[in-house]
Amino acid sequence: MEKVVLKATKRDVVGKQVKAMRREGKLPAVIYGRHVEPIAIMLDAHSAGMALSKLTSSSLVTLDVDGKEYPALVRERQRDYIKGLLTHVDFLAVDLTEKIRTNVSISLVGISPAVKDYNGVLVQNLERLEVECLPTDLPERISVDISVLKQIGDSIRVHDVDEMLTDKVVVLNNPDDMVAVVTMAKDESAEGAAAVPGEEAAAPELSVERGKKEDESAE
Repeated sequence: MEKVVLKATKRDVVGKQVKAMRREGKLPAVIYGRHVEPIAIMLDAHSAGMALSKLTSSSLVTLDVDGKEYPALVRERQRDYIKGLLTHVDFLAVDLTEKIRTNVSISLVGISPAVKDYNGVLVQNLERLEVECLPTDLPERISVDISVLKQIGDSIRVHDVDEMLTDKVVVLNNPDDMVAVVTMAKDESAEGAAAVPGEEAAAPELSVERGKKEDESAE
């Protein structure tokens, strides 16, 4: 993974003065962590926004604060949803020599033959996995290939995903927990049922939207 470095400076501006700082193109943020006292910082809003848009919550970023570097993870992003701009970011400083526990998003990739050929419905039960590893070994996301789901009822469990990862990453979820499964649509299961004379057939009810993209990211 390419090293991402964000330039920042310490700030003393707080309260109502922060709005004026934002109007000047600055993004307020804070760094905190187990071995770090909270540090109020500011970044260039445009360049930071561009960089952060490509990062997940498990992406490692280096904050260069007045020449001192802090490896960190993005913990919270506050956003003006009308303008679509970031208004504040929380960074968790990490020690590169200490293992951390955090959640990593699951991204389903590929095409399931059970969905494509048998009109099955893909249900994703888990969107994240809790893992433990060194910050430098932390995956940005966990890609799960659903092309192995060939028949209705086929599933992928946590232990299947665990086998896809390196031994440097330990998955903490129950190995038997379901990640994804292909089920039969409810309307299809009822097609063979005999209609009752004098009664109209009830409209089929789907619990999961048909046609969900298999490679849709959970993030």
